[in-house]
Amino acid sequence: MSASRFASSALRRAAPQLRSSWAPKGARTLTTGPSASSSRFSANVLTLGAMGLAAAAGTMTWYYQSTSANLTQGVYLDNRTPSAGIKGTPQERTFIAVKPDGVQRALVGEIIKRFEARGYKLVGLKMLVPSKALAEKHYADLRTKPFFKGLVEYMTNGKAPVVGMVWEGQDVIRQGRRMLGATNPLESDAGTIRGDFCISIGRNIIHGSDSYESALKEITLWFNENELADWQLANTEWINSAN
Repeated sequence: MSASRFASSALRRAAPQLRSSWAPKGARTLTTGPSASSSRFSANVLTLGAMGLAAAAGTMTWYYQSTSANLTQGVYLDNRTPSAGIKGTPQERTFIAVKPDGVQRALVGEIIKRFEARGYKLVGLKMLVPSKALAEKHYADLRTKPFFKGLVEYMTNGKAPVVGMVWEGQDVIRQGRRMLGATNPLESDAGTIRGDFCISIGRNIIHGSDSYESALKEITLWFNENELADWQLANTEWINSAN
């Protein structure tokens, strides 16, 4: 229902109560027809009520339009960063997951250390054994690959959990992929996570979003907005600067 239709409907429902509750005692009679003074008073009250409802409807319409416009631009009215971040800004976000082999090998702390040392901000962190449905949605683009079934089983068998993270910062999607190294660890440069800690493509310990579109999909798949901390890094001025 639109704001104007809501106001009109509410006004029609309120009219009888307004007449009976607000008409002066002297205007009430035993006749079935209203007195002239009662009619004038009721009309004035109804006019004021209509003006109030119209103002409220206008406010509701303005708020809805403003909220819609700001959400379209990716910025909330309360200045919260959207769950998936804002592309190309210091509020850009990426999804990073330490896979079961990385958890088994106690590399979670090392990976967090590297992202923090680079200057990126941790805004989401959880440990879980993914459901089959979650793993299949996450790897949906690999569904036709022969290794898909084994990949899903490896992620969901419960022998070790997955640690999912959301990191925020300038160019974090592209730089995060560089920090991970090539998908095949044997092709990864020394100094990257895969280049330093693994040798097998089937056990490459970590996943990272490869584009803004995949970050958007993966962050909202693994986290809801209440699981993300929108906070200010105290040393931001010592990390981000244009000069």
